[in-house]
Amino acid sequence: MAAPSQPQKSTYDVIVIGAGIQGSFTAYHLAQRHKDTLLLEQFLLPHSRGSSHGQSRIIRSAYPQEYYSRMMPECFRLWQQLEAETGTTLCRRTGLVLLGPPGEPELEACRRSLGVDEVLDAAALAQRFPGFRLQAGQVAVLDSTAGVLFADRALRAVQEVFRRHGGTLRDGEKVLRIEPGAVVTVTTTAGVYKAPRLIITAGAWTGAFVEQLGLHLPLQPLRIDVCYWREKQPGSAGLGTVSPCFLTLGLSQAPHGIYGLPSIEYPGLMKVCHHHGSPIDPEKRDQVPSSAPHPDITVLSSFISSYLPGLETQPAVRETCLYTNTPDEDFILDKHPKFSNIVIGAGFSGHGFKLAPVVGKLLCQLSLGEEPSYDMAHFAITRFPGVLGAA
Repeated sequence: MAAPSQPQKSTYDVIVIGAGIQGSFTAYHLAQRHKDTLLLEQFLLPHSRGSSHGQSRIIRSAYPQEYYSRMMPECFRLWQQLEAETGTTLCRRTGLVLLGPPGEPELEACRRSLGVDEVLDAAALAQRFPGFRLQAGQVAVLDSTAGVLFADRALRAVQEVFRRHGGTLRDGEKVLRIEPGAVVTVTTTAGVYKAPRLIITAGAWTGAFVEQLGLHLPLQPLRIDVCYWREKQPGSAGLGTVSPCFLTLGLSQAPHGIYGLPSIEYPGLMKVCHHHGSPIDPEKRDQVPSSAPHPDITVLSSFISSYLPGLETQPAVRETCLYTNTPDEDFILDKHPKFSNIVIGAGFSGHGFKLAPVVGKLLCQLSLGEEPSYDMAHFAITRFPGVLGAA
């Protein structure tokens, strides 16, 4: 993606490793602060090897954890700012239905974060959204602010503005070695770069990078089945482009949660996924045989037959994505405990895309030695004991 006429430089103010949505927004904020920033990506762009590809993600105000819900107003504002900067539509408001048992703690926390009192029973939900069928005694909460982010388009947009502000994006360069110091040296397959600040946002590859730096983070890459389900009769299921997204909380048959988006990517197909997957080495994600069992699809098929009866119970299209989970599914946004000029953003656990504008701002602030805009206690490396080994 680097223009052929772009001069090859070796020194920068900041180097960011990983040009997914988190690294790209981090670089975007740095460039807007007039920092000479190099953004490195191991694969040729665009690619589908990480966690930021695909056409759609959910954006929502509702969050059980207050520390995320407090960030969402600024996230919405920054997404709108990026739309204005690029003249590109990046979000479509659809609403979001949260489904679960009444009194379920996370569902109640979401309702409080929204400041809404209305709780829909099965009849009220079916009247408003005919495609959904709640089970007896279950309830739904509506987040009217929510919608769909156009992920691929968003990633291109933030990278475009980064480069417009003087940033350098070099793709197809795999990082081979990181040498810490007052000036960090990063060796890639195409060159050697130096900067007084380094930020690592390498998704499922972050664990291997920080191992070089004596840090053993509990990061678990997961291979996720991203499934699309066909309407039994086109247009009859009430699940077209005008239907809301949904998210389950506290259902016994889906302890990790199930989420869905309306048929925006593939006409007549609804995206419904299990918020969980199988442990994977990110270098080998494409080596899984197609005949391998897919327990998550069994969970989804059962859910669809009960809750979305207008859809076929076998997926019409199946793709894959990577999550990189922490044990508590909270992010890691922190300085390396030994090398304070190296900042790490990792463990986005399948729910980080919508928050990337603020995550990027926080990683930028940490790197520049500024006071972060939000309380960072939940994102500290120190919450995991015994992570620091011998560098």
